[in-house]
Parts: sequence; structure tokens; C-alpha cells
Amino acid sequence: MNIAVLREHLTDNRRGFLGWALSITAVAAMYSSLWPVMGGGSGLATAVNSFPKSMRDAFHMEDYGTAAGYFGSTVFGLLVPVLLAVFATAAGTRAIAGDEEARTLDLVMAHPVRRVTLALSRWLAVLAGLVLLLAELALRVPARFAALSTANLAAMTFQLTLFGCCFASIAFGIGAYTGRRTYAITGSAYVTIVAYLCDSFLPQVNGLHWIQYWSPFHWYLGGEPLKNGIQWIHCALLAGLGLSFTAIGIWGFNRRDLAQGN
Repeated sequence: MNIAVLREHLTDNRRGFLGWALSITAVAAMYSSLWPVMGGGSGLATAVNSFPKSMRDAFHMEDYGTAAGYFGSTVFGLLVPVLLAVFATAAGTRAIAGDEEARTLDLVMAHPVRRVTLALSRWLAVLAGLVLLLAELALRVPARFAALSTANLAAMTFQLTLFGCCFASIAFGIGAYTGRRTYAITGSAYVTIVAYLCDSFLPQVNGLHWIQYWSPFHWYLGGEPLKNGIQWIHCALLAGLGLSFTAIGIWGFNRRDLAQGN
């Protein structure tokens, strides 16, 4: 790892990281502010809990009558993971493929830095940006609710971080291997959409319940870490998938002719 490369990438993308941090935190804050109205023993919570089980399972609409159920369904179970997947895809794509197509990667490669070191440093910079973003989310939004267990909130944030790192690594790996921004975005979007469908709607079809166990969305949320704590097997699956794409991407980046990616 090269600290200078890592720091340079974080500095160059600080506005994007800050913008996404503010956006995701604002969405989470909006849902948090609605807890007194929608949660607890409110009529709306009762109505949501009366929805058909298949509908509640598809949209992760768990028990709105408890703080853990409400926050696990809204803040951590709906828009935030989708927004995080989009951000992670954009950040992972930009790390290698985006700069390579823009021909700015050549400036970095002109310095005495090995390809593997460069790629690894860029990847770690993306993950560092994700960790900072999610630390902001955990500190600013639901942490002030005494009804939420601090340990389980930490577990939820940890698994959300691994979830984001997984999708960032998928985009990074495809982009590093191909050198094409379009391939990285398209491939990552395809994986994200299929993974979401496998965790939400497809399991509602008779005989397809098993398919959710192959989805990173299920690995992130299926064990309900906000209620049950860290799910270590799911964490290992998220980390393993992300590391696999990263390793393949760095291997391809180290072997191919960079001129072919421009």
C-alpha cells in the first residue's frame, strides 16, 4: 500500500464523498424523525404490521412497533442500502476504470509505484471513504435513541459497511480488470439488481425461497443484526465476495496493456 496514493485519491474525491455522506445521512435522519409518528403503538405501525407477510418480507417491513424493527426496516433496510450500493458502485468504478478512461491514471503511473500497489491503495481509499461515511451515519442518526442497543447498532453499522465494501469491490474489480468504466457500471448494476430481486420478490415465488441465500442483500440484512447482533457467516460471505472481485481485478490490471483500456 502507498499512503501518498491513498491520501491523494481521498483528497481528489472528498467532495463526492461528502455529498453522498450528507445525502444518505439526510435520508436516514428523515426516517428517524418519523419514528414518533410511525413507530411504537401508532395506528400506522399497526396498519403496516397487518400487511400480507409476503409483502412485508419483500420490502423488509418488519415489526414497526419496536425501535429495532422500525429502524431495521426503514433506515437500514430500505433506501440507505440501495443508495449505498449506488455510491459504492460509483466510487469503485472511479478508482481505476474512471481515471483510466479519462487518461488521468497515466499521471499517477508515471511515478515510481507498482501497479499492484497503486490498485491496492486506490481500493483501500474507496473503502476508507465508505467507512467514514457510515461512521457519520451511525453517530448522527439513530444513536440517540435509547431503545436501540448500542452493541446491535454497532453490529448493524458494521454489516452495512461490509455490504457497501462488497459492492464497491465488485465495481472496482470489474473496472480494474477491463479498464472500461461502462463495463464496471453495467456489471455492478446488474449484480445489484439481481441481488435485490433475489432477496425481495423472487423468494415470494413458490419454490424459490432458497434463492435469497445467494444475495448480498440477504447476507447484510437477513439475520436482523439490529435485533440479533453480528451475523458472522453473513459477514464472511460479504467479505469473501468483495475480496474475490478485488483480487481478480488487481490480477487483470497487473497483466493487461493499459493502452487497450483507453
